Amino acid sequence: MRPARLSTLLVRSLASLYRPCLRGSWLYSRSVFNLLPGTYVRPHRHPHTFELLLPLRGRFVVLNFDDRGTVTHRAILGETCTVLEMAAGTWHAVLSLDTGGIIFEVKHGGYQPVAADDYAHWAPAEGEPGTTELMAWYAQAQVGDSAFAV
Repeated sequence: MRPARLSTLLVRSLASLYRPCLRGSWLYSRSVFNLLPGTYVRPHRHPHTFELLLPLRGRFVVLNFDDRGTVTHRAILGETCTVLEMAAGTWHAVLSLDTGGIIFEVKHGGYQPVAADDYAHWAPAEGEPGTTELMAWYAQAQVGDSAFAV
């Protein structure tokens, strides 16, 4: 697989389009993420917005959870699913299966960081023990499985 290259002109052009987003004036936030295998995404939710995920390259496991951490939905974006929209307030996590994976995300409103209360209390924070084990669990978890006891 050849790495994708972006021209400086394209990057500057895209950056100029997103400047208004920094002031919160956009109706939708659009982001592109390059997720490597081994990148930990702690289960979280966005209480005030839907989230749409579209794989541009590679495959990604996306898990949805109930409030206790039980898997309610599993999709493999880029393989069994080509686009996934989650309702506001849906607990979810993403795991990249392929090196060079790129995912496109759309949410309502300008960028808002995830609030502390919107990270799952039943999952370790970044840098805490257990993240490697949780990612291994993400890769094989099925609907009805639960990672940790609350």
